[in-house]
Amino acid sequence: MTERPPRSDAAPGPGHPTAETRHDQVFVLQKVQPALLGLMDGSVSTLGPIFAAAGLTGKPIDAFFVGLAASVGAAISMGLAEALSDDGVVSGRGTPLGRGVITGVATLLGGMLHTLPFLLPNLRTALTLAYVVVVIELLLIAYIRFHFMKSPLAQTVWQVIVGGGVVFAVGVWLGKLGAGG
Repeated sequence: MTERPPRSDAAPGPGHPTAETRHDQVFVLQKVQPALLGLMDGSVSTLGPIFAAAGLTGKPIDAFFVGLAASVGAAISMGLAEALSDDGVVSGRGTPLGRGVITGVATLLGGMLHTLPFLLPNLRTALTLAYVVVVIELLLIAYIRFHFMKSPLAQTVWQVIVGGGVVFAVGVWLGKLGAGG
């Protein structure tokens, strides 16, 4: 007795994702993951230089330009790294150009959000606002990881806050160390 092939209109069985599930997986793999990578890198990697510059110079505009340079440099670097990491054929991660643009733009956004407060002329106000923005950025990253990557919320908040906090503390420490205090 020969087995019949499954009907094309039959519901997928266990272990066989639906078209909608597969679409969601592709969206996460090709769009969310590169964006999350960029947001995390932009948010965290620019903290040290910005807060060190603020501590070293005491001038918000200096911290702004350091943040701008770090954000643009990181965006270019991360965009290229993501685009050149693979062609997407074997991994299914999408087109290199698409991933590179998504990662680069997200990196720029992640770095610039807490850089913009340094356009304010008062250092204390700029720092306070930047601290608030950093906390919001980190919580947003944690939420994206929770929502799209299905990471446990408490765990992802803890990981993102601790990781961001360490980088932030190092930047503040180096700024104070360089300023002699």
